Amino acid sequence: MEHTHTAEGHETAHHGDSTTKTIWRTFWILLCITVVEVGLAFLHLEFGFLPRVALNGVFVILTLFKAFYIVAEFMHLGHEIKNLIMSVLMPLLLFVWFIIAFLYDGDSWKHLRQNLKTGTPVEAPLVAPAEKPGHY
Repeated sequence: MEHTHTAEGHETAHHGDSTTKTIWRTFWILLCITVVEVGLAFLHLEFGFLPRVALNGVFVILTLFKAFYIVAEFMHLGHEIKNLIMSVLMPLLLFVWFIIAFLYDGDSWKHLRQNLKTGTPVEAPLVAPAEKPGHY
């Protein structure tokens, strides 16, 4: 029985190796970022070294980096042309804006309802007095 090697078999084996390496590299990068996030949270709880707003900003930035990296590697978007990337990212950014806008609006309504007790009449808006005709 004769055993032959073809170029196709070698390409598949090499492609599988590079895919496995890419997955492990991605795993380790995401793990390191997650460990940094958890470490920052514990440091904040123990020592309070950063203001909470700054720490939340760091968490948002690191989370966005992780999301970008996952999309770039596992959805192969990082290897595509710029127009395809933009056609995916622009609706996503609009959707994020949509969520933020509705959360802000809902928070405004929540505070408005808390300030207005049941049975409280709504005051009429103040209107400037009308000027008399002929007086400038």
